[in-house]
Amino acid sequence: MIASEKDFDRRPRWFLFWLNVLAALGFLLAAVMTRQWIWTAVPVGQLFGFFLAKGDLCGASAFSEVLLMRDGRKSFGLWTAIVTAMSLFAAAQAVGWVTLAPKPLLWASYILGGLIFGTGTVLAGGCISGCLYKAAGGNLNSIVALLTIPAGIAFVEHGPLTKISGALKSVKSVSSSGGPVTLPSLTGMPFWAWAAILSAGTVLLAILFRRRTASSPSGGSGSGTKSSLLTRPWKPWQAGLAIGVMVALSLISSAASGRNYPIGITHGVLNIQELVTDNQFVHVFGPPVAASQPASPTPSKVAAGAKKITWWLVLVTGGLFSGALAAASLSGRIRLSPKPPSQVVTAAGGGFLVGVGAGLATGCVVGNVFSGWALLSVGMFLFGIAMILANWITTYFYLMNGTLADMPGTFRLIFKRRR
Repeated sequence: MIASEKDFDRRPRWFLFWLNVLAALGFLLAAVMTRQWIWTAVPVGQLFGFFLAKGDLCGASAFSEVLLMRDGRKSFGLWTAIVTAMSLFAAAQAVGWVTLAPKPLLWASYILGGLIFGTGTVLAGGCISGCLYKAAGGNLNSIVALLTIPAGIAFVEHGPLTKISGALKSVKSVSSSGGPVTLPSLTGMPFWAWAAILSAGTVLLAILFRRRTASSPSGGSGSGTKSSLLTRPWKPWQAGLAIGVMVALSLISSAASGRNYPIGITHGVLNIQELVTDNQFVHVFGPPVAASQPASPTPSKVAAGAKKITWWLVLVTGGLFSGALAAASLSGRIRLSPKPPSQVVTAAGGGFLVGVGAGLATGCVVGNVFSGWALLSVGMFLFGIAMILANWITTYFYLMNGTLADMPGTFRLIFKRRR
């Protein structure tokens, strides 16, 4: 007999939460004592997973719900995370804590990868980070998708699509100074000015929206207890604000560990799969070793075809799952959610497409939207636009059973003001 949802005990479970807190403190202490800042990747990942799960901020559903429900709250939550991170990047750059390093404009890779990735997210029921936090709560489709996502990435990195990926990446555009193409490099307006304008515009839009909905009935009054913030779901903008702070912290952690790019998940998922299925690796634990010190392993000892394992990404990915597990336990939602066999097969195929798209585009929603948009990278905007369009088209045909004849009217509803 299969228990129904109401048969499950949905009371908060605090053990996993406090275990995560203790683990985070332990890794932070280890980082301070050893000066190996790579250990800070674990609490960064834990925070990210916890915030994603509390706000249910998945890059697939955030955009699908705009079409399905004409609900843009989750999309606004993602944007809140981006502008928050952008503002903190500007502040960190001003005081000399970080050097911003956007990805190069590989426009062919980003557009094609975004189209494939956006299609896959709808079929899989989530982007890579979305599948991770949903799998922590027991979503069967997400668990299956996580098995095929790294296969799709490996298909690009080490498999039949390697040459195609290389050809796409050779199509590269640079700014007038020879660096990455960003909004500041195109306009001449400094990064901090863009951050200030976009942040102010976002706050203004939030105020105007709040005034429009001020007379609407409240969604709930909340319990008013001290623990409610941890046990109840968060509004998308609240989770977005927290994620934006976390993305900024991830850049500081990553730069101190020798990587110098904000949070990413794609290659962390791939590296975990490779650690399980392969046996020849080049391990990257931190900044490059100084020339006066012996490197380990030396180039002559590295086997041909050895896979590069970036442990900062591995630790972030593991931390994300752990943090999401803690959030699910506080919500009383850890349980295996059975799905129809057809959905499971579709999720497996969608996961593979997500992996292929992320491999071609050198990243997913986390690395290319949360991080890339916050760095004002033109290439990442191209990826995001392609991903959103593919997500909407797939949502329309797959989830809404739409037809070509009805498509124009349906998409017009997205921009039609609600009464």
